[in-house]
Amino acid sequence: MHLRPYVKDDAPIICTWIETEEELYRWSADRFGTFPLRAEDLEENYARQAKEGRFHPLTAIDGEGNVIGHFVIRHPRANDESSVRFGFIIVDPKARGKGYGKALLLHGIRYAREALGANRVELSVFANNDSTRRCYEAVGFRQYNERERELPIGTWTCRDMEIRL
Repeated sequence: MHLRPYVKDDAPIICTWIETEEELYRWSADRFGTFPLRAEDLEENYARQAKEGRFHPLTAIDGEGNVIGHFVIRHPRANDESSVRFGFIIVDPKARGKGYGKALLLHGIRYAREALGANRVELSVFANNDSTRRCYEAVGFRQYNERERELPIGTWTCRDMEIRL
């Protein structure tokens, strides 16, 4: 697996991986709010964030050149280059359970440290997403906060996690 910058042609592929409304909210919280997610929705969201800068969408490619994962890295706080936040982390459902999620995170952590100079990575996971939380913990993320999130489909517990580099 290797990472490359996200390109517009990745959007339709990524959108097919989100098969239910609940999966959409687990993946994006309330950042989109319309199911099914369309490639145009993803592109519009990314275009807005890219204008602000400090936003790095990345795509994971397997050995045959297939898109198998995706996530974004952004700087959540102005004037703080030392901390980054991972978001919209997803692996192709057909590739899950094969270690690609861990590999994606490890590549992302290396990128954050080496290319962006970060010494801390944070992310969030909902409490109803145990398999994803276990994946994050397996690469070293630890919970530092818990909060309730009001979503259009209910109130979910959100766990904030971090890893120090």
